[in-house]
Amino acid sequence: MKRRDVLGLLAVTGALVTLPGSDEAPRGHTVAALLETGEESHRSLWQVFTLSDSKPTVFPAVRKQLDVLTNGLAEARTAADRARLCTMTADLYQLVGELFFDANRYTDAAQCYTLAANAAHAGGDYDLWACAMTRHAYVELYARRAPAAQPLLAAASRIARRGDSALSTRHWVAAVQAQVCAAMGDIDGCARALDESEKVNSLDGHSHNGGWLRFDGSRLPEERGACYLRLGRPDLAEDALTAALAQPLSLRRRAAVLSDLAVLGAHRRDVDQVVHHAEAVLSLADRSNSGFIGKKLDGLRGRLAPLVSDGRVSDLDQRIAALSRTA
Repeated sequence: MKRRDVLGLLAVTGALVTLPGSDEAPRGHTVAALLETGEESHRSLWQVFTLSDSKPTVFPAVRKQLDVLTNGLAEARTAADRARLCTMTADLYQLVGELFFDANRYTDAAQCYTLAANAAHAGGDYDLWACAMTRHAYVELYARRAPAAQPLLAAASRIARRGDSALSTRHWVAAVQAQVCAAMGDIDGCARALDESEKVNSLDGHSHNGGWLRFDGSRLPEERGACYLRLGRPDLAEDALTAALAQPLSLRRRAAVLSDLAVLGAHRRDVDQVVHHAEAVLSLADRSNSGFIGKKLDGLRGRLAPLVSDGRVSDLDQRIAALSRTA
């Protein structure tokens, strides 16, 4: 998927979302097809994205659907049709943002999430809107700009309160708030946010849709572990991360947990632990071509300096440096 091509589409789509509709012509064929099958198509694309070890393989199908959706927005006439197409736009552009995020193209991902938020607002879907804002905050967190994530999450939290209380949206917002608080050294704020996110376990099995909203509570051990690691509590971090590793995890999630365990080993000056877990992450990086995993390994590499006198760590450092950073 050519970056300039997609960003050009993003500009066109942003204009179509903003412009008012017209009742001058009957519903076009593209609109009719999208209203019948578009939502199911997007669910399928999210499923392929979730199950794919290498996220770039999803690009061609997403690119094709972007064209269809843009044409549909241009043809939409009634307010009801436009509202549904706007929610589809918010859904699909969150997926595009995820693809850019995995390639470490944070600015492009943020642009996609901004459009998704605007489209969800135009479509009147508060949960979809809050998720777009939360994904935008996640970009800021991983770009090491935690303070910039705070107002985005504050807005997402307010928006989510106007959404469907049966969905896990507000709990996911809280989980990301916990990560931001941990990054800023706010222990009490992190604890409160984690406690709030734990309430997702009181919801039933229909609290997420497997697409733009996938937070079901299974991520909580790894979220807690990552927070404790950032807060300098290796004892608590290891328990949580070990519990997370015992669960079925996607390739990216497993790589993130293993990276955090390797960082924990570096904190303890335990070369065996560092090498054992980092080798596993490097293997996953080779399989996935994921910039996200490369970023996690970069974070580990920054902790290796005190251990590079060991040949195994020196070799590890060089191999991480040689990784490609973008998908």
